[in-house]
Amino acid sequence: MRKLFLSLFLLMLSLVSYAQYNIDRILVAGRIALDYKDYVLAIQHFNICVNYKPYLYEPWYYRGIAKFYLDDFTGAENDETEALNLNPYIADIWNLRALSRIRQDKFQSAMYDYNQAIARDPNNQGYWFNKAYCTVKMKDYTSAHRQLDSLVSRWPKMTEAYSLQTEVYLTQNDTAQAAKWLDETLKLDPYNGDGWAIKGRLYFARHGYDVAFDAFTNAIHYEPKVVNNYVYRAMVSVNLNKLRQAMDDYDKAVEMDPNNFIAHYNRGLLRLTLGDDNRAIEDFDFVLRLEPNNLQALYNRALLNDKVGNLRAAVRDYTLVIDKFPNFWNGILARANCYRRLGMKNKAELDEFRVFKAQMNKTLGVQPRWSRAKLKQVRRMSDVDLSKYDQLVIDDDAIVTKQNEYGNSYRGEVQNREVKDDFLPMFSLSYMKYKNGVKSYELEDNDLDRYNQTKKPLQHVFITCIPQAMDAGQSSAIMNTVMVLNEKISSSRDIRTAGDYLLQRAVAQSTIHNYEEAINDLDDYINMDSTNVLAFWQRAACLAEMESYNRSEGKSTSMYVTRLADDLSQALSMRKDNFYLLYNQGCAYAAIKDYHRAIDYFTDALRVNPNLAEAFYNRGIAEIKTGDISSAVKDLSRAGELGLYDAYSLMKAATEKANKLPKRK
Repeated sequence: MRKLFLSLFLLMLSLVSYAQYNIDRILVAGRIALDYKDYVLAIQHFNICVNYKPYLYEPWYYRGIAKFYLDDFTGAENDETEALNLNPYIADIWNLRALSRIRQDKFQSAMYDYNQAIARDPNNQGYWFNKAYCTVKMKDYTSAHRQLDSLVSRWPKMTEAYSLQTEVYLTQNDTAQAAKWLDETLKLDPYNGDGWAIKGRLYFARHGYDVAFDAFTNAIHYEPKVVNNYVYRAMVSVNLNKLRQAMDDYDKAVEMDPNNFIAHYNRGLLRLTLGDDNRAIEDFDFVLRLEPNNLQALYNRALLNDKVGNLRAAVRDYTLVIDKFPNFWNGILARANCYRRLGMKNKAELDEFRVFKAQMNKTLGVQPRWSRAKLKQVRRMSDVDLSKYDQLVIDDDAIVTKQNEYGNSYRGEVQNREVKDDFLPMFSLSYMKYKNGVKSYELEDNDLDRYNQTKKPLQHVFITCIPQAMDAGQSSAIMNTVMVLNEKISSSRDIRTAGDYLLQRAVAQSTIHNYEEAINDLDDYINMDSTNVLAFWQRAACLAEMESYNRSEGKSTSMYVTRLADDLSQALSMRKDNFYLLYNQGCAYAAIKDYHRAIDYFTDALRVNPNLAEAFYNRGIAEIKTGDISSAVKDLSRAGELGLYDAYSLMKAATEKANKLPKRK
């Protein structure tokens, strides 16, 4: 009887907690959603905070971060303005508003914000750098040089300042000074992919193709995901007559960025040169889907269609070009030739007479023939001179690094989880299917299967490992589920039924990263039923998330660590061979840096399920931490085979470490 009264009392407390929103907990849930790049869900949490407590600056600030990473720079600027009205003393809010303004090309306003940020944090080199960057974008090069000179004097190892100084001199066509600053950049940081890319473009412009080729090769080695480096190395390779290398690089660029205009256009020219006419047409087809009025591409496709016998298509393209340039005599003669081959004698004669009439006033030039020499010539994208139809294309901004601003990462960018050797989180219960980065699928567990079949929850419960970002519809659906469960709990007259709804609500709360509320519900549920392994499992996973969050905030985590250990021990006492729980225990030891015990538990999980990719992945990371690189490489390779493809980049880093290869800082 006493236990029943206690359960009823706890249940009433859980209902009281839902009489009004706990804004502090919702704020934490929003910040955790930022950690997982779940920006839409984060915004929904912060919306609640803003609506109920608009006088708090934090929800405005964090909602601005979420909007920033959704490319809503206007919305981010507005939210940071509200945050600054409430609290103008935090430098990073000024920084975020400045970055939002930079993305909208509001450089003067961004400079004002950086002056404010610097006044509050004068030793932040990122603020000084971004202020100089704004000065460059405003084309005040004299002031930019002065600011960058001051930066390198104060922070002599700040390679970004040397790189930007290099770019400014290149913009001013002072290649001698640019080369000097570039050498300093690479001397300070020889693993700087941006620096090597700039050097490659500098020597490409000077026709120093051997040096440019080596520079782009280094850039690709240190920054293998920058598409333009492959495009430029391909253009250099053409000038070195390394046509196979050029084709491989264009293919790689298109594979990485299927919508890359320059790669498709230049590959089309190379295929035309090599006689691969039909595939060249495919490239120009693609280019013209992106830019239907690109006259050089139209003319090239016309020549190709003419050559392979697609005469009507050739006439169509010639006509589009001639309509734009009525005095393009070579195009008119080519169209006349197509008309004759099609048997359209009258139209052919009209074109020929048109050219003949023009010859009365001016001698016609000779149609240039295709050659490798022609292929080596270069024009800018904005150059619409039809006589340059056979030249490679480069971007109008010939010297561009891959990143413009300095230090624009926030906790919401998940930098903690993007560090190469971060462990995957625990397996937990969720209303979202697990997606390992490639496909969604349902993980199996006997206890969970039985629960779904017998309890028939409002939504099917899944096992997940890496929480997935939700769209607005999905997150709203989960929040609505929470509200429905609130009603069901409040109207329930049976303690067991109410307990079932409590467990469902805990899963819903954890699905939207509201782990504190989930833990409260699970506390109440376990007081009613201490025999359900799923409850201990889920509470342990929620405690792990709160431990991780508090650790990142510099707060004490000992309470979470102790409770987490107790819950996992209790769960494993009920299901000692549950590989999800064994894996979770490994994660718990990894979090407190007891890597050897973590390895033991990951190994136990693999003994039960030899195909558990996540256990191979995390064991590999633990082995890296303990210096066992050879074992780590094997485990990460296996994780990659099983579908966790991020393991391959980790494996590469581990191999470089084993071989003592230099890496970027």
